[in-house]
Amino acid sequence: MLKTPFYLIDKRKLRRNLAQIAYLRRKSGARALLALKCFATWSLFDFMRPYLDGTTSSSLNEVKLGHTRFGGETHAYSVAWADHEIDEAVSHADKIIFNSVSQLDRFGRRAGGIACGLRINPGISSSSFELADPARPFSRLGEPDPGRIEAVLDRINGFMIHNNCENDDFDQFSLMLDDIESRFGELLKYVDWVSLGGGIHFTGEGYPLDALCDRLRGFSERFGVQVYLEPGEATVTDCASLEVTVLDTMFNGRHVAVVDSSIEAHMLDLLIYREEAKVHPDTGPHKYILCGKSCLAGDIFGTFRFEDPLRVGDRISIQDAAGYTMVKKNWFNGIAMPAIAIREFDGSVTAVREFGYADYESSLS
Repeated sequence: MLKTPFYLIDKRKLRRNLAQIAYLRRKSGARALLALKCFATWSLFDFMRPYLDGTTSSSLNEVKLGHTRFGGETHAYSVAWADHEIDEAVSHADKIIFNSVSQLDRFGRRAGGIACGLRINPGISSSSFELADPARPFSRLGEPDPGRIEAVLDRINGFMIHNNCENDDFDQFSLMLDDIESRFGELLKYVDWVSLGGGIHFTGEGYPLDALCDRLRGFSERFGVQVYLEPGEATVTDCASLEVTVLDTMFNGRHVAVVDSSIEAHMLDLLIYREEAKVHPDTGPHKYILCGKSCLAGDIFGTFRFEDPLRVGDRISIQDAAGYTMVKKNWFNGIAMPAIAIREFDGSVTAVREFGYADYESSLS
């Protein structure tokens, strides 16, 4: 039996999402690139490859991982390329996307003949968190001025527009795309491809996938462009759990349970965005605050209900633990890093990576 904590990725659930991505590709004509910033567990890339067209990155390391481990198309994007990175990034990429005109000016001549793109900031987004809002005031993420973009059209052949964040509202997506078409439509006609980024929650339950397919195909035909999407969480939503064990219980006015994991170390987005984890079925008469074992006072997964009182040794599954978890895990407090395991179609569980003291020691100096 694999010791907790560990991330458990369910292939059957992952294939459900991948099948929807494949359907979208066929019906809309759009291409789909796995966003490695969200999920980069490369032991699953062979399984995922038939359903996607390639990968997109946010750094040189991700470019190299996408090219060497996934294959297909490799889009290289970074908020700011460093001088010592650019040549290596180009050597692994099919397209390189610059965040600003100044980066294009500096590095465009070193693109080595591969396709060059520019990020556009449309000034609108679906984000409910200012922290994650690419259109926040004074944002550094992309060029907002059509005039500056028009002046460099002869040096680019594509755009990236990333302004969706956990957006499960098709109508909102479509209205924002209307605005983009209105403001930047004349520029879109001069390029070959447009990436609309990630953050579109089209694999969620009840999402009108056919309407999205029709909207994307219409956009592609209107402007004569190849559309790309960059699904991250849409690829891996609800396909993994973080398996933990209760280490202690106490009562301090409310029932508390401490588990062998930590939100700061293992599910950092819960802390960043002040969100609670998900535990199913979250029903029953016994209510507990579920806490991590780090020294951080606010290391709390949330408050949940259980059918029976929790006891030391009880196992709990924290749900929806694939996106922005394994790529953000860290060694805070030296807490044991979760292993990574895969549940196969026959129900068997295989550990694909375990971490020990040597990994902790080697991460420092």
